[in-house]
Amino acid sequence: MGSTSQAKASSGKDVFISEADFKKRDAVWPLVLFYIHVYILGTTGIYIAWTGASWSTILFTALTTLLGILGVTVGVHRLWAHRTFTATAPLRLFLMLCQTMAGQGSIYSRVQAHRLHHAKFHQDEDPYYSKLGFLHAQLHGNLFRYSRQQEQLLVEIDMSDIESDKIVMLQKRFYVLLYIVLNVLVPLNTPFQYFGETFGVAMFVGFWLRSLIVLNVGDLVNSSHFVWGIQKDFKPTDSNSIFFITKSFWPQFHYLLPNDYQSGEFGDYAKGTGTIMIRVFAALNLAKDLRTISSVAVRKGLVMAVETKRPIVECIEEQVKLEKLPENHFLNREKFM
Repeated sequence: MGSTSQAKASSGKDVFISEADFKKRDAVWPLVLFYIHVYILGTTGIYIAWTGASWSTILFTALTTLLGILGVTVGVHRLWAHRTFTATAPLRLFLMLCQTMAGQGSIYSRVQAHRLHHAKFHQDEDPYYSKLGFLHAQLHGNLFRYSRQQEQLLVEIDMSDIESDKIVMLQKRFYVLLYIVLNVLVPLNTPFQYFGETFGVAMFVGFWLRSLIVLNVGDLVNSSHFVWGIQKDFKPTDSNSIFFITKSFWPQFHYLLPNDYQSGEFGDYAKGTGTIMIRVFAALNLAKDLRTISSVAVRKGLVMAVETKRPIVECIEEQVKLEKLPENHFLNREKFM
């Protein structure tokens, strides 16, 4: 007899299912078909953009692509998932609209899944397969329904801060309508109506090519540790201290201390586009309380960890609380970092 697991049925009663069924994930076939179209038609869009699209269409598509990526990296990842800074209502509204243009699902659902990803990193329960390979985290994790086990774990994720954000909950309530308008109609209609493009060019470039780029870049939030991180299976000299010495391999740092606004998504710790945009928002007084960790706090935390045998993360976080960085520390990084 195989092992069984307890799960809650929709009626609220406890039911017993096999361990395999409890952890089984089924493919979402409409989503699989959509991704097939994204890769085939998006690749075709590259050729059409090169041979038949106007500069107005190319520039407009580049702008909407960048806005979608900004909504994922600065919005979902660093603002809502990790709370690395606070944002005014106008900035939150802007980032919500940008994230809707990414077409990856609501902010609520993405934050919930990403928090589970961090909570179960390198474990079987991680929805983005961080124990396996790059393609599993980049692609497969987005094409399968959550298992019953993962559904239970998602319910346990603390989402109270997200539920208190009226802008996020507004998007969650009207996501389908917002998706149709911002992710489909605007990118299609603008080149067709105002730039004199054929509907085919508007569709292949404005929708499919943009979707190809935004979806793949956005999914790096959950898979970049396979590209820029240190994988123990391949590098036996794995050490988190490498980050503190070289400022490279940032994913190891990010999964230790995820509440640093400077931790980029693409292999650069402090100079990525998202990080720079957060500083711009802060300079405009749209973003405040930028959370980061100075090299001084890291060094003191490492020394404390060695001397007291306490966990490194705990010691560094203690030093961060003792450290008093000025509110505008982001304007003079060389001095305070």
